[in-house]
Amino acid sequence: MAIKYLKKSPKTSSTDDTKTAGIVQGLLNDLEKSKEQGCIDLTKKFDKYDGEIIVSKERIEDIKKSLDQKTKDDVKFSYDRVRKFAEAQLKNYGQDFEVELSKGLYAGQKLIPVNTAGCYIPGGRYAHIASAVMSVTTAKVAGVKNIIACSPPKAGVGAHPAIIYTANLCGADVIMNLGGVPAIAAMTNGLFKNAPADIIVGPGNQFVAEAKRILFGKIGIDLFAGPTEIGIIADETADPEIIAVDLVGQAEHGYNSPAWLYTTSKELADKVIKRVPELIADLPELPRTSAEAAWRDYGEVVLCDTDEEMSKISDEYAPEHLEIHTKNLEWFHKRLKNYGSLFIGEETTVAYGDKCSGTNHILPTKGAGRYTGGLFVGKFIKTLSFQRMTKESTELVGAAAARISRYEGMEAHARTGDVRLKKYGYMK
Repeated sequence: MAIKYLKKSPKTSSTDDTKTAGIVQGLLNDLEKSKEQGCIDLTKKFDKYDGEIIVSKERIEDIKKSLDQKTKDDVKFSYDRVRKFAEAQLKNYGQDFEVELSKGLYAGQKLIPVNTAGCYIPGGRYAHIASAVMSVTTAKVAGVKNIIACSPPKAGVGAHPAIIYTANLCGADVIMNLGGVPAIAAMTNGLFKNAPADIIVGPGNQFVAEAKRILFGKIGIDLFAGPTEIGIIADETADPEIIAVDLVGQAEHGYNSPAWLYTTSKELADKVIKRVPELIADLPELPRTSAEAAWRDYGEVVLCDTDEEMSKISDEYAPEHLEIHTKNLEWFHKRLKNYGSLFIGEETTVAYGDKCSGTNHILPTKGAGRYTGGLFVGKFIKTLSFQRMTKESTELVGAAAARISRYEGMEAHARTGDVRLKKYGYMK
């Protein structure tokens, strides 16, 4: 039997998105300038509220005393089950499971790969062979059944031959000679007889990044990526030549690639500041031009008094790539919290991770290391929850759900509990 819509909606959940986006963007622009006062003014305008913004401890205590005990018990009932499920998720991170939250109430999660992944592989100034490895291989291992790879073509050639070879070796099902915004649009909308992508991953220039940002929601993306970054933490034991070479190694990516050094050694800082321009001057024209601009406009050397200060400022920057060149490597490894990928000791370097050492080089930039890591198999896998219940468990769960819904003013929600309580004999 063919699928037949007995009722079809005239609108979708995205119908009002364009109008809403314009309003929100305007408000955000204003609030960036007006800050706290802007928030207060808009709250008065829209919510008719002019009281305290930060809820005081006194107010919290007053509320605790004023709420009736049944309400507090129902909130606790919900809290206990949500907490228990979250604890089970943490314990079983990355795998399927089911747990009994209370008698007759079972909940769990199932990990299911997305069906179609789009992998963008840059090919403008450089042939990014490693980006094909990082994106396509990871999607394949995650279990994605359909992988589409796109890379910018050159006149008369198409995508770089080495990129095509690599994408095919790593498991791409379709490889397209498309770059930039057209590539992102084609993968999103299922053009050229392909299935629409569920997620699009991979680095690209600012136009690729902006296309992914705009389309996020319609599709999943790996992360909001900007120009590549390197941060280096170094003390007096570090080798200034290696530090300088590693900074230049990332600056060649582009004119806007930040390179940051945090150090407790003024002597090391002076040597690096002198050496970096010399190393850049010795590069071929294309990387030299990029590195000169990047170091001039985005390079920083930050002198700190202590290891803790170096860790603190590094966590504030949350660099995409972070190298540690210190005598106390283990301390920094334990202390640091915000970065895309960490390179511990002078024996390793960002280029190893970029090209072939095994960790993924598609990483968070622009401070996004504060809330996310880089591309990994989990980006291609949906963690989906489920629950099932016995009729007997409804006596407690259904009643609590109905009461909480009515506290919230959601009568239709409450009645979904009522109808089951009545059917199963718990409501007269």
